Amino acid sequence: MVPNKERSMSRLKRLVAMTIAGLALSAAAGVTDAQQPAQSPQPTQSPQAAPPPAPQAPELTQIALTDKQIQDLLDSQRDMDAITSKLPDDPSKPPDASVMAQLDTVAKKHGFASYADYGNVAANIDMLLDGFDPQTKKFVGFEAVVKDEIAQIEADTRMPARDKKEALDELNAALKNIPTVKFPANIELVGKYYDKLNDALREQE
Repeated sequence: MVPNKERSMSRLKRLVAMTIAGLALSAAAGVTDAQQPAQSPQPTQSPQAAPPPAPQAPELTQIALTDKQIQDLLDSQRDMDAITSKLPDDPSKPPDASVMAQLDTVAKKHGFASYADYGNVAANIDMLLDGFDPQTKKFVGFEAVVKDEIAQIEADTRMPARDKKEALDELNAALKNIPTVKFPANIELVGKYYDKLNDALREQE
């Protein structure tokens, strides 16, 4: 398995793309909210009132994947990569409207309702890829993968102590948040296309 530090860096572009999809989903939700009837004004907050919490990225909505969705995603990668490869490596900097329009156009061209729809399908696949052993290409579960990475990092005598601590802290935190697969049939479907999906969503990075 790839050591966690390198693995995390290799996933940066993919995470940026997922964040953009989340922004698209949030924007769509904002439009819906704006269309709701106006409510009566709320009382003015006192100066001591706590500021509203910072917005968070939408949580993954697990869906039952289909062969068509996976084929459409694979077919879209060349067009998607042409756009996302030019994005800055910082998910806190949202792309401008023209880039969002390009991503939306590509998603619709390949059968998705929007780029947010594409992003949710990709995120569902990406989550499952985290549970596969790259050597055997079998689904072994998220916990087994994380524990294996922890063992590898603990045994790595060349890794700087600071990097090792950061990686171990990240992995031990991940152990406390192991996701539950709501649609077990997705595992078999992702396994069927494992090589192609791994190449499309990870290896090119």
